[in-house]
Amino acid sequence: MPTFKSSLGADIFYKIDDHTDPDREPQTVVFIHGFCESTEAWRTWVPSFSRDYQVVRFDQRGFGQTGAVDENFIFTPELIIEDLTRLIELVAPKQKVHIVSGKSGAMSAIYFATARPDLVRSLTMVSPAIKGPDTTGWLEHMTGKGMLSWSRWTMRDRLGQKMSDKGLEWWIQLMGQTTTSTALAYLKWVSQVDCTPLFKDIQAPALILGSETKRRGALQFKSYVDQIPDASLQMIEVDGYHVGAVVPDLCAQKVKQFIAQH
Repeated sequence: MPTFKSSLGADIFYKIDDHTDPDREPQTVVFIHGFCESTEAWRTWVPSFSRDYQVVRFDQRGFGQTGAVDENFIFTPELIIEDLTRLIELVAPKQKVHIVSGKSGAMSAIYFATARPDLVRSLTMVSPAIKGPDTTGWLEHMTGKGMLSWSRWTMRDRLGQKMSDKGLEWWIQLMGQTTTSTALAYLKWVSQVDCTPLFKDIQAPALILGSETKRRGALQFKSYVDQIPDASLQMIEVDGYHVGAVVPDLCAQKVKQFIAQH
C-alpha cells in the first residue's frame, strides 16, 4: 500500500494509474475527492485518463486508507497544502500538474492552487462546494444513527432519480465507511470555509462542471467563473448535484478536452 509521511505522523495513502506508452513522459493529473469519499470515488474516471496521463489519486486526511482522525482533529488549509505539495513532489517532481477536484475537494484544490501556483497547470472543479454546505440535521443523524444511515438518507439528492439502485447502493457503502469522528471534525472545519475571496488569486486556467439543482445551480456557478481570471463553465443536464458520479464518462470527456488545451 503506497503511502507518504506527512506532518503529525500521518501516512497519506495514494494510488497511481499509468497506462501511457513507455517511451513517453506523460503529464500528471491529480484527483481530489470530496467529503466522505476516497480514491475509489474516481474509479470510473481512471480508464479515460490513464492511457494519456499519469493518474494520481489520494485519500485526504481522515478518509479511506489514510485512516480516521479524532473528532477534535483540526483541519487547516496549511495541512492540505502541505499534503498536496509532498504528494506532487513525490509523484511528479519538477512538474506542474493538472488538478481535478470533486465537491468539497474543490476547497482543497483552491487553497493549493492559490498557495502553489508554480505546481498547478490547470484546475477543474466538478460540482464544487466553495462554502460550507447546508448540514441541517446531519450531525444529529450521524451521531444518532451512524454514517451508513446518514449516507443512505442523503444519497438520492446527490445522484438524482435516474441513478440505478445498484449504483446508488455502491455510493452509499463508499461514503458510509467514513468514521463519525472524521465526519464531525471535517464538518466543524468546513462549516467555516468560504473560498470565494481566493478566486481572484487563481492563476491557472479553470473549468467548472455543474448541474442545475436545489443545492447549486448555473447562477451560482457563473458567479464563481466571473470572479476567476481565466475560467469557463459547462453545465451537465442531470438531476443529481454530484455530476462526476452520475455521468462520469461525459464529465471525463469534457475535462480531458479542457486539459488538452493546457
